[in-house]
Amino acid sequence: MGQLISRELLELFSKYIENHMGLYFPQERAGDLEMALRRAAPELGHEDPEECIRSLLLAPAEGEKIEVLASHLTVGETYFFREEKTFDILKERILPDLIRARRESCRHLRIWSAGCATGEEPYSIAILLHSMLPDFREWIISILATDINPAFLRKAASGIYGQWSFRNTPTMFRERYFRKVAKDRFEVFPDIKKRVSFQFHNLSGDICPSLTNGANGLDIIFCRNVLMYFSRRVQEEVSEKLNKSLVEGGWLAVSPVEMSANLFSSFTRADFPGVSLYKKDSSFYKKDNGKTGRMAVAPPAVPFPPYRNEIFSAEKKAALELRKTAPEAGAIPETKKRLPEAKKNFKEDLFPEAGARSGQDAFTQSYQNAVALYRQGKYAEACAQAERLISSGGADTRLLALLARINADQGKLEAALELCEKAIASDKVDPGPYYLLATIQQGMGLPEKSVFSLKQALYLDPDFVLAYFLLGDLARRQGRTDESRKQFENALSAMDGYGQGDLIPESEGLTAGRLIEIINNNMREIARL
Repeated sequence: MGQLISRELLELFSKYIENHMGLYFPQERAGDLEMALRRAAPELGHEDPEECIRSLLLAPAEGEKIEVLASHLTVGETYFFREEKTFDILKERILPDLIRARRESCRHLRIWSAGCATGEEPYSIAILLHSMLPDFREWIISILATDINPAFLRKAASGIYGQWSFRNTPTMFRERYFRKVAKDRFEVFPDIKKRVSFQFHNLSGDICPSLTNGANGLDIIFCRNVLMYFSRRVQEEVSEKLNKSLVEGGWLAVSPVEMSANLFSSFTRADFPGVSLYKKDSSFYKKDNGKTGRMAVAPPAVPFPPYRNEIFSAEKKAALELRKTAPEAGAIPETKKRLPEAKKNFKEDLFPEAGARSGQDAFTQSYQNAVALYRQGKYAEACAQAERLISSGGADTRLLALLARINADQGKLEAALELCEKAIASDKVDPGPYYLLATIQQGMGLPEKSVFSLKQALYLDPDFVLAYFLLGDLARRQGRTDESRKQFENALSAMDGYGQGDLIPESEGLTAGRLIEIINNNMREIARL
């Protein structure tokens, strides 16, 4: 094994892992942490594990380093229909009501498997839905599957499994939903595979809810056997994120050992035979004394992450004002105009117009209050505040876009779509609502329309980073690797001049550094194909 790593260095490394990955290694697991580091050190370019720790502590926590560490620190032990009673309750008690309600309206379901490991769980969810829906192909079923371990995600995306993944499942299950591709190797059928989208996601550090990756407006979240590896602080942060990512009345499934009245105090616990789930109910919360009370509605005002580029809002907007109709979505410009100062000086300026009067100041304060409520996941209150501003004559693109986001985060995609179209009608030269529209269209299973909207956004602002990113991600999911690589490169080019900590417009708080990590991870995965 070699010389023991000093206790002091190992403790520093443990803190590093907790801060950047959320993973918690108490003193009694110090041996596991040391063994994982010794395995990871050669991949990180170090023979000496202590030298590896010092290098990690001194350099930025780059995505590739985190991914290497994740591949040695996380466990992917799972199988199809693990903890079968949870799936039984979904089939018998939860999904029938949800399917009945949606069948008469939008016919869409949104589910997230957080910490999906090698993919057996999200594929089990898709198979369960297929068995319950005779008109399966007529439904828009979005199953987001995320993990911090890229090696797990690669195996999951392949959809090929050995015999061990089918333990405790009947033979007929494998025969119905898989085809044999080699001795003791079976691949999930395409109709199931295409309903699941695998993405790298760090539950500890990444944003939720998020329109960018689809972790919003979810009906059900599976986050089982994940939280147990986090520190208490990270567990609390993740619990809040999961609550905000669910629609009102949405369900959260955790493993039995992770059930906690304190940790999930913002949920209502529902006990079924043999299993318990958590339900989002924003009307109530748990007080310190354990009793139930109404949720308070007096949040502090906080600034909204910027949606508009300063130069775009002034000089560029004035130049485009003559274009009173929505632009046709043609080819994306090959040569993009640079707006370096706009990116360097991007500010959280809600009302850039000079000479604001007291009435407008009051409007700004009310708008910020609505944003604060939205950020806290208090969607009903945020919506009411925004609608009051509109009824008082304050309707503008920002309010309509905020209402669209609120509706999208609640899973009301049709209403969000309509509000987005109103926002575009109120300001045809602002690219932001076109991007927002594209994310909603993607959530509704309308990729062609999403591409059209993204090209409209790029017509108005050829440096719209997230529009390129989403085009690249759409192409990646469709297997168009050359197009995906091209759009990701465009996104990186559009970020010239951004600092690591600069916020990306329209991203709800995503930094340039984190987006670059995500893009580089996707590019590496494309290169492996």
